[in-house]
Amino acid sequence: MNRYSPNNLKRPSKGLINIHPIQRGGILTEEARKVLIEWADGYSVCDVCLEGRVDLLKNPPVDALKQDIAEFLGMDTARFTAGARHAKFAVMAGFHGGIVVLDSLAHYTSYTAAELNDMKIYEVPNSGYPDFRIDAEMYAETFERVKEDTGRYPDLALLTHVDYRYGNLADAEKVGRICEEYGIPFVLNTAYSSGVMEINGKKLRAAFIVASGHKSWSATAPIGILATNYEFSDIIFRTSKVRGEWSGRAFTKKEIAMFGCSPVFGLPVMTLMASFPRVVERVRHWDDEIEKARWFVKEMEKIEGVQLIGERPKNHTLMHFESPAFHSIAKKHKKRGYFLYHELKKRGVFGVQAGMTKNFKVNIYGLSREELGKVADAFKDIAEKYGVEVED
Repeated sequence: MNRYSPNNLKRPSKGLINIHPIQRGGILTEEARKVLIEWADGYSVCDVCLEGRVDLLKNPPVDALKQDIAEFLGMDTARFTAGARHAKFAVMAGFHGGIVVLDSLAHYTSYTAAELNDMKIYEVPNSGYPDFRIDAEMYAETFERVKEDTGRYPDLALLTHVDYRYGNLADAEKVGRICEEYGIPFVLNTAYSSGVMEINGKKLRAAFIVASGHKSWSATAPIGILATNYEFSDIIFRTSKVRGEWSGRAFTKKEIAMFGCSPVFGLPVMTLMASFPRVVERVRHWDDEIEKARWFVKEMEKIEGVQLIGERPKNHTLMHFESPAFHSIAKKHKKRGYFLYHELKKRGVFGVQAGMTKNFKVNIYGLSREELGKVADAFKDIAEKYGVEVED
C-alpha cells in the first residue's frame, strides 16, 4: 500500500469542531479557500515577479497588502516572514550581540532567536501559580538589573502580548511607555492577538510588531508579519552589500534578514491577502469573543475539579485548564491519558492534545454559540460518564 496515497492523507479533524490552541485564529475564510487551488503550485506568486523581490509586486497586489497591513497595525512599513519566529530573528539580527529583556512566558522561539543572534537574555519574572501574570513594572526593574550587571541598559525589550501557555493578555501599553522612557526599542509579539483583536503599534509605542498569519490572520502556514517604523526600517530591512570576488555578482535589492526574498510567496501570502478584508472587519467584534470565552470558563468549571489557570477574568480565547478528575480517570483507563482525546473525538470535538488530562489548553475563537455549547456539553458528558460530578 502507498503510505502517501491521498486515501491515507485524510485530516483526522475533518468535520469536527476544532479547538486546537494554535489553529482557531488561522481557520481559513471562505475567500481564502477560493484561492487554494489557483495558487497552490510552490512559489506560485513568483510566476509574475519582475522586480527581483515578490513583496514589490503590483499584481497580485503584494506591495499594496504590505502597506495596508502596516497601516492596519498602526506602523509605517511591513514585510512577510516565514512565521513569527522568523520575524523575531530578523529584529534581533539588527541588534546582534546585544542584550534583550523578554517576559518569562515568551515562546521558545523568542529565546532561540536571541541565541542565534548571540544576544544575552534577561527575563521579566511572572507571578507564578495560579495566574502567571506579567507585571509591566517589572520591565523597569529588569532594565535596572541589566544596568547594574552590565553597566548599560538593554538594546531591546520583547513582550509576548498573549502568551501561548495560559492565554494571558499583558499590558502592552504600559510596557511600551516604560520602554519609551528608557529609550529601549520595544518588540511586541502579537502571534495570538493581531488579526483577532485591534492592535495599534504607535499607540502601544512599539518599535516592532511581530505577527503570525497562520495563527491569527486566517492564512495557510507558514507566514508571519514584521511591521516597524521608518526609524528602524533601514536597519532591519537592510539590503545586501556582498559582491562575488570572482564573478562580481551582487544582489542589491535583496533584504538580508528576509533571506533575500521571504519564502512565503505561494499560498501563504495569497490566503493572507484573500482573508485580509475579513480580518479587518472581525477585530471589531473582539468583545463578543471575550463574552463567549468567559461563558465557556464558567461552564467548564461546573465540572468537579476543573479550574482555569491564568488571569481572571479571561481576556482572550486561548485558555488553560487544570483537570484532576480527568487525570484520575486516565490512571485507571485502558487508554490512559489518551482517553479524553478519544472521548472528545467521539462527540465531534478535536484539538485537545492527545495524552493530556492533568491539564490541557483550548482556543474557542470564532466558534458560534451553538458550537461552543456542544464543546462544553462534550466535556460535561465525558465527566458524567465516568462518575465526575457536574453542577446543573
